[in-house]
Amino acid sequence: MSSRPHRPAAPGPDRRTFLAATAAAVGTAAGVLGAAPGAAAAAPTGRGTTLASVAAPRGTGGYRRLGDGPGWPRLLRSDLAATRPGRTERRTTLASFVQFTDIHLTDVQHPLRYEFFRAGGPGAWRPHEALTLPGVVSLVERVNALRRGPETGEPFAFAITTGDNGDENAEIEVEWFLTALSGGRLDPNTGDPDRYEGVQDSGLPLYWHPERDLRDQDKQVGYPRIDGYLAAATRPLRSPGLNIPWYSTFGNHDLLSGGCYPAAGTWIEDVCVGSKKLQIIPAEQAKWLMEGEAKGVDPKGDRIRAVLREHRHRMRTVTPDERRVPLTPRQYAAAHLAPRHRGRGPLGHGYTRENLETGDLYYTFRVSDDVIGVSLDSTDPGGHYQGSLGTSQLRWLERVLTRHEDEYALVFSHHASWSMDNFTPDPAHPGEQRHGGAELISVLQRHSNVLAWINGHSHRNRIRPRGTFWEICTASHVDYPQLARAIEITDNRDGTLSLFTTLIESAAPYRTDFEDLSRTGLASLYRELGFNAPGADVTLVGEPTDRNTELLLPRR
Repeated sequence: MSSRPHRPAAPGPDRRTFLAATAAAVGTAAGVLGAAPGAAAAAPTGRGTTLASVAAPRGTGGYRRLGDGPGWPRLLRSDLAATRPGRTERRTTLASFVQFTDIHLTDVQHPLRYEFFRAGGPGAWRPHEALTLPGVVSLVERVNALRRGPETGEPFAFAITTGDNGDENAEIEVEWFLTALSGGRLDPNTGDPDRYEGVQDSGLPLYWHPERDLRDQDKQVGYPRIDGYLAAATRPLRSPGLNIPWYSTFGNHDLLSGGCYPAAGTWIEDVCVGSKKLQIIPAEQAKWLMEGEAKGVDPKGDRIRAVLREHRHRMRTVTPDERRVPLTPRQYAAAHLAPRHRGRGPLGHGYTRENLETGDLYYTFRVSDDVIGVSLDSTDPGGHYQGSLGTSQLRWLERVLTRHEDEYALVFSHHASWSMDNFTPDPAHPGEQRHGGAELISVLQRHSNVLAWINGHSHRNRIRPRGTFWEICTASHVDYPQLARAIEITDNRDGTLSLFTTLIESAAPYRTDFEDLSRTGLASLYRELGFNAPGADVTLVGEPTDRNTELLLPRR
């Protein structure tokens, strides 16, 4: 390894002294407290992270309000290396950055939203998804205010998203994502500029109608009536943009309709930019569709197409919008390369002109002097929501890791190892073999410079030792608990390395006010509605050992 000197990290503070950070203070600080390039490490603090406080439910009953709860402690995991005394005083920092994943910015008025799956189960639709834009802006504000790693005090060098940045592979969702992270004006409204055209004003009791007295499915479990909600949710807002550079990784929802079906240049594209929207189907049909998705038996969407044809006379007429057109991988890369989306850089956010020419959305980037980053594309272009890698990409990865054998490596992808079992042929390379998670783990284990594989997709916090490296999967920012993760890497100067993982929430206040429909109020409501979403998986938060951790590794 390189012997370049590194800045010593400050010793960790007593966790009992952490104070819960108020959202108001964070919101005020956002955009003005960003660390200047090359700034020195400061005394570390857990304020503003889940080390200090975590949103916690109040009371009992169907719909529960949120308030300030105790933080999650940092737990040491020595699965791969033994601890040695004195590492806190000796250690030096190799890297400090933030991971976003599964933001799922959503055009809720899109003609081919799959809300009708909810007929097969309440968890198949998110009542809060109209607020994804205020939610991500609040997350940006949080990172801007934190500025530094909570364990080392090292300024964040960058942020990286690990896929599913949008929800429906629509041009407008990509525009929202790039603007949210780079800064600028966001207009959540699509279709008719003067009125909302989605399921939440449909009169169907299957969905939450925030501005009606209708006894819908969600109000039956305590969801509130909120006058003016839909107008507020579709009102323009501004994002300050991240005050650090950021990188982008590709997810299945960034390519496939509903995260499952090839869209660009297919019959699905016509539906996306069209004027007909299916809002409800029979429960047994919804379950049949979900079963097909879960088993991967319908990667092209033939079942969906048959259902749309069957119910074409029951569809709602909506205002068509060309901005809903699905993008190809090349078009996705081109959007990142637009100068207006540069933000704090780099131009392209990892993607280059070479990616634009080849259509391959994998690349390398510099994490720090001694650490290289590798961003993979684990989405299978042939369809299905699970992932895999083609042979050419896997061989490219092996060459990269060999070429950088004298440096540490971090690998980023959308899919986690346990969700890479999709071997649907790539239409552009029908004869190329696809490779799953177990094989990728084996490849990474052959390269001792790999420290971690960092991913998302499962919307779940999960950290697993993989023999020679750690696999770190982070929960989404759309499903509760709506988290991102700070990651810091230190050389302990005793033959071990430490990877510190710290979960962070958005800057929105925990307590909501149903009459506060400001951007901040909507971000707070986004969290609370997500917590109360019927059918939500309460295990996504993971075990304590999947949250705030120190992960030990032997140093080469």
